[in-house]
Amino acid sequence: MENNQLEIACFNYESAITAQENGAHRIELCENMQLGGTTPNYVLAVQVREKLNIKVHAIIRPRGGDFVNSDEEFIEMKQDIKQFKKLGIDGFVFGILNPGGSVDIKRNKELVALAGQHLCTFHRAFDVVENVEQALEDVIECGFQTILTSGQGANVEEGLVVLEKIQQLAKGRIVIMPGGGLRSTNVLLLKEKLENTFYHSSAIVDQSESASAEEIKSLLRFL
Repeated sequence: MENNQLEIACFNYESAITAQENGAHRIELCENMQLGGTTPNYVLAVQVREKLNIKVHAIIRPRGGDFVNSDEEFIEMKQDIKQFKKLGIDGFVFGILNPGGSVDIKRNKELVALAGQHLCTFHRAFDVVENVEQALEDVIECGFQTILTSGQGANVEEGLVVLEKIQQLAKGRIVIMPGGGLRSTNVLLLKEKLENTFYHSSAIVDQSESASAEEIKSLLRFL
């Protein structure tokens, strides 16, 4: 990647507009911030897709909690991908694990195949995998283009050593996108250690669930 780019996690319509107006390169659309982000409702997705010119990726996650999904949840995830594809959503963000903490290759592959030409990001389920190096290879095998991760830390600062390691191990085969507590106050720390990549932030600096225009501008200034 020639230059660093910025993805904003948006939990509502206002944040999506703020992200576009202040220069973000794309958004990750989700709801339920307190659950770590779940599949956005269809109406919100329609409104955002109609209004935004930048790329919109939708998280496909039926509920909060762990990343081991039931058969019913898997069916729901497939239906959501089909629906959002019709809307012109540009990419999908998901990740299914096996009960032991390994990547569920079979079901993830099925979802990536269903997404077709749409970019797929393996989300922060990566932060709870048992073996980071094995999981990296498994996610690449599944056909994902990006991994969103804090490097298994409580935030990107704590996970920086792992972020560095997996970016080196990836050797350009997949984009390692740092996310989790990423702000303008710590992005330079990561930028010094990592090769050019996508950075992921909610850009929320208060008790609300809405992105801050000033924070987005600050992040982009440092990138």
